Amino acid sequence: MTTQRRRVAIVTGAGSAQGIGFAAARLLGAGGSAVVITSTTDRIFERVAELRAAGIRAEGVVADLTDRADVDAVVGRASDAFGGTDILVNNAGMTSVSGANASGAIDGLALADWHASLDRNLTTSFLMIRAVAGTMQDAGYGRIVNVSSVSGPVAAYAGDVAYHAAKAGVVGLTRAVAIDMAAAGVTVNAVAPGWIDTASASDHERAMGAATPVGRSGTADEVANAIAFLAGDGASYITGQLITVDGANSISEERGRWRTPAYSFPRA
Repeated sequence: MTTQRRRVAIVTGAGSAQGIGFAAARLLGAGGSAVVITSTTDRIFERVAELRAAGIRAEGVVADLTDRADVDAVVGRASDAFGGTDILVNNAGMTSVSGANASGAIDGLALADWHASLDRNLTTSFLMIRAVAGTMQDAGYGRIVNVSSVSGPVAAYAGDVAYHAAKAGVVGLTRAVAIDMAAAGVTVNAVAPGWIDTASASDHERAMGAATPVGRSGTADEVANAIAFLAGDGASYITGQLITVDGANSISEERGRWRTPAYSFPRA
């Protein structure tokens, strides 16, 4: 009787020790999966060392996931080191990296910056999915979780139209691929984080988190738990869905100082 190998997960955009990608890799690894993590810089090897110190089988790859050769290198590392890919978490992406004086608004966004943001935040997910789709379909099993955002699919803020368009595109990509791969036993879902307190969060972003109905920003671990659920065997009949992780911010009609205090239910 052959023994099935343990699950193997690829998690992109996991270079920050406080980020969503690393939190997801750590949680998936703690659950028994081997993990391959990526970043655009060699700090990824610091994260690999941390995972290995926790007893998790881990490999790291420095990769620009807008480059198909780098995408193939990541998937190849998972195959060579651990035998394949069962779980893909597409977390790589970021808001505008234009210069401080450059505008991301519709009347000031350069076409090159538009394309660059779409590549970082949408094309990376497309390329990674395409690289693992065939083997997942052949195996009759796969879990793909795309990290979108509330910014684009359900809300927006001023001055970064390309990021919003790309993150909305991630949800469209998720639903389309979910239909394409459903019959093969592969699920494709997305999570939409709201204001999350990571190392890159600004004071303004933390203030926005404090103004949510929950009264605080979320944590990377809270997003990672949603990812891990969708990546697990228990989510086998959930596909094409978007789970919003934002402390009810996107459904609240009252904002800031006008927000009604928390309701107190009468006691018997």
